[in-house]
Amino acid sequence: MATNTTIQKNDFSKGPVWRCIVAQAVPLTIAQLVQLLYNVVDRIYLGHMGDGNSLALTGVGLTFPIITLIMAFTSLFGIGGVPLFSMARGAGDEKRASRIMGNSFALLLTSSVILTVVGFVFCRPILFAFGASEESFVYASEYLNVYLIGTVFSMITSGMNGYINAQGFPRIGMCSVIIGAVANIVLDPVFIFGLDMGVAGAALATIISQMLSAVWVMHFLFGKQAVITLELSNVRISGNITKEISKLGASSFIMSGTNFLVQVSCNTTLQAYGGDLYVGIMTVTNSIRDIVMLPVGGIVNGAQPVISFNYGAKEYDRARAGIRFNTYVGAVYTMLAWGLILLFPKFWFDIFSDDLAMTQAGISMLKIYFFGFVFMALQFAGQSAFQALGDAKHAIFFSLLRKAFIVVPLTLWLPRVGFGVTGVFLAEPISNVIGGLACYLTMRMTAYRKLGDMSRTNV
Repeated sequence: MATNTTIQKNDFSKGPVWRCIVAQAVPLTIAQLVQLLYNVVDRIYLGHMGDGNSLALTGVGLTFPIITLIMAFTSLFGIGGVPLFSMARGAGDEKRASRIMGNSFALLLTSSVILTVVGFVFCRPILFAFGASEESFVYASEYLNVYLIGTVFSMITSGMNGYINAQGFPRIGMCSVIIGAVANIVLDPVFIFGLDMGVAGAALATIISQMLSAVWVMHFLFGKQAVITLELSNVRISGNITKEISKLGASSFIMSGTNFLVQVSCNTTLQAYGGDLYVGIMTVTNSIRDIVMLPVGGIVNGAQPVISFNYGAKEYDRARAGIRFNTYVGAVYTMLAWGLILLFPKFWFDIFSDDLAMTQAGISMLKIYFFGFVFMALQFAGQSAFQALGDAKHAIFFSLLRKAFIVVPLTLWLPRVGFGVTGVFLAEPISNVIGGLACYLTMRMTAYRKLGDMSRTNV
């Protein structure tokens, strides 16, 4: 365990709330930027391979649903445990916090093995079910069969890094990502172009990078610098703790799971109405969305442990202040990002592809997809508040509402009533407006108002 000085330093109930959040958010945003490079650098290099680059990019895009499903289980057992861990820390119960972290680690290890085996066994039928053609399947299977080897490293890094950030060490958490991302950026051109491995080289660079990040995370959590260390005696699955983790992580799991459904429905519908070209355009569009959402994700992830800690410490006004800061910063930023995309759409597309046909067809789709982007920030603010406060029911419902109940049906229906491929890209902004407003307004009328009532009672 760390010293009392370290513990006080990482007490989120002290000092201005915005400063606590920013202190967490800045290194987290940098970490996510680097993480993004981790994820998109493969696509950037593959998009500039020369002849046939759009097919290579399309093939990698077809693996996104599977990678998203892996991340869904990471969120379920990793992100699901972090708010509970933070609440236990805020309440001064370090033994419970340690048990939660150990249980989460055991769940991540177990699920990673299962997912790897299932992925290898059912690779071909899964990819064709997700919209692959005979041509794009060659690239998709080549990438996926290598990528799956690193599933355990990916889940450990993403799932356990949250426990580093939740202890007030965002810079250490940032380094976890930087180590892997730098390795990936360096190794990608070596394997893809130098050794002429193509998409397999991109996947190999990724899993080596994930392994290095996982080693760094484990070295810290098992080490003496951590406020609460990962103890082998706690690395076991407890039914009660697993139930608590799964209950709270279900919202993140469902959000990722519904992203999986969205990606599958988008790929299959685009394949039917536009072919491989439009599957590739959606791959690029999703990559651009990942880039512009970075600061919002950083603020949300930085605010969550601060809100949870103060909730556990009965500092309810500080929890409310964290929610407000989360909302205002996210809304202002997404308005600015939306404007930049509308003004410079070609710039964003050129980052990922030198295929002129893809860029020309994709610019109009990009403008449609990002219409009303500010409402995405409201969804994030509401969703993260529910999660931080342990309100699993609302978090789960709004995860389902935006994606499963709005995006997926619209993605399947709009192309069939005359919108064609445009309908697939139109489904996202419609869901952002409806789902984002519903989630945020409900949070203000329930969780936020409840915190105010509890604060007055606590005086």
